[in-house]
Amino acid sequence: MAPSSTEDAHDEEVLDPLTVGRRIRALRLDRGLTLEALAAELDRAPSQVSVIENGKRELKLGELQRLARILGVTLDELLSPEPPSKRAALEIRLERIQRGPLYGSLGLPPVPARKALSDDAMQAILGLHDELQRLHTERAATPEEARRANAELRAEQRKRGNHFEELETAARELLAAVGHEGGPLSQRVAADLASHLGFTLHYVSDLPDTTRSVTDHVNGRLYLPVRPSSGGDPRSALLQALAAHVLGKQEPRDYADLLRQRVETNYLAGALLIPEGSAVSFLSAAKEKRELSVEDLRDAFAVSYETAAHRFTNLATTHLGIPVHFLKVHATGTISKAYENDGALFPTDVLGAVEGQVVCRYWSARQVFAVEDRFSPYHQYTDKPTGTYWCTSSIQNTPTGAFSVSVGTPFAHVKWFRGRDTSRRQVSGCPDSSCCRRPAAALAARWSDRAWPSARLNSSLLAAMPSGTFTGVDLTEVYEFLEAHSPD
Repeated sequence: MAPSSTEDAHDEEVLDPLTVGRRIRALRLDRGLTLEALAAELDRAPSQVSVIENGKRELKLGELQRLARILGVTLDELLSPEPPSKRAALEIRLERIQRGPLYGSLGLPPVPARKALSDDAMQAILGLHDELQRLHTERAATPEEARRANAELRAEQRKRGNHFEELETAARELLAAVGHEGGPLSQRVAADLASHLGFTLHYVSDLPDTTRSVTDHVNGRLYLPVRPSSGGDPRSALLQALAAHVLGKQEPRDYADLLRQRVETNYLAGALLIPEGSAVSFLSAAKEKRELSVEDLRDAFAVSYETAAHRFTNLATTHLGIPVHFLKVHATGTISKAYENDGALFPTDVLGAVEGQVVCRYWSARQVFAVEDRFSPYHQYTDKPTGTYWCTSSIQNTPTGAFSVSVGTPFAHVKWFRGRDTSRRQVSGCPDSSCCRRPAAALAARWSDRAWPSARLNSSLLAAMPSGTFTGVDLTEVYEFLEAHSPD
């Protein structure tokens, strides 16, 4: 016979022996039993009963049933998860934190929950511990945690071919609702999407600096900047805000949640700007002609090169059968964004994260910065340890510097792309340091210990992730902004 749900719960480890122990003590005292009297009923030594009441030993089902009979309660009452009193709740918390690693690391003596210890004193100790825990968590929540979360998310993207069918479906339904039949998404249709979702658009000059948009769910208002930052696409901030609303995004719980929110809202915004159906038809026709080009996708849908490159990775593997990689690299060679499902060997740290790592100087993503003509597409073959890859790169200028955006594929698939006839070719031995990271022996012998460069230290190197909220948004500024603009 299968055990009942109550038996199942009792067969498992008691989740909170502290609460059970305090309840036994409270019931014993309510019935006027001394520790010795209860011990005699149980045929145990008083010291053994004291250990039970202090939550230092887990009880078996038979022992619990016997205690329940002696104390005149049901087994469910004995195992109630609620502390028997407010005082007991404080004692349980005090004991629990003293058994935890943070309190143990402080080297402080134990604080017994005796009668002489007042409720106020216990609340003060618990409050101090909570603040120490908060500070400890905040200090631990450095870019290391974000890099680890990003590596895990990138692995999921690789497994899915960077194609999220549920987001493609959401985009199709939204576009159908406003009668968009394909092709580029105009600013008017983007505004129609906002209206369809119940929002009016308000372009303001005093949008808080820490935000790209502010959504007022109470009054159905969406606030956007009069001028998009860095002169970008004015549709992007609007569509990202609408995507967050459609996906029901809330304040992220942790960095993994924050990164996933960013990926999913950006993906849905991209799927609205470059609808899957139209894009796949366009790319399939180009593949048939062996003329695939990120530039053509950009021009056909009136988006930025980076948006077109991102969107190409969403569609290339699932719909065209082409494995690809994507890189956004700063002029210094450091990786800002990266994705691959084609075996391209990116530099990584010990956590498997690529962001902030320096790519080989012989890769297309670095070589493009040496080309004077920054208007024409740059194509290059690179012989890497994992094989030969072809890449197309373009430079994007931003307020934080110049970045190259690259899309590449293994040699076996280059036959589908325009630019495959390029004569540019480099050889990369990275991650072997002798490739480009270690100076030539003659140069090292001449200059070692004879020069000292002053480094331009990246300010983010020593910075923790934003405190308060994971997003770094200044909520005081945001709420004051909403109060000032509210129609109420």
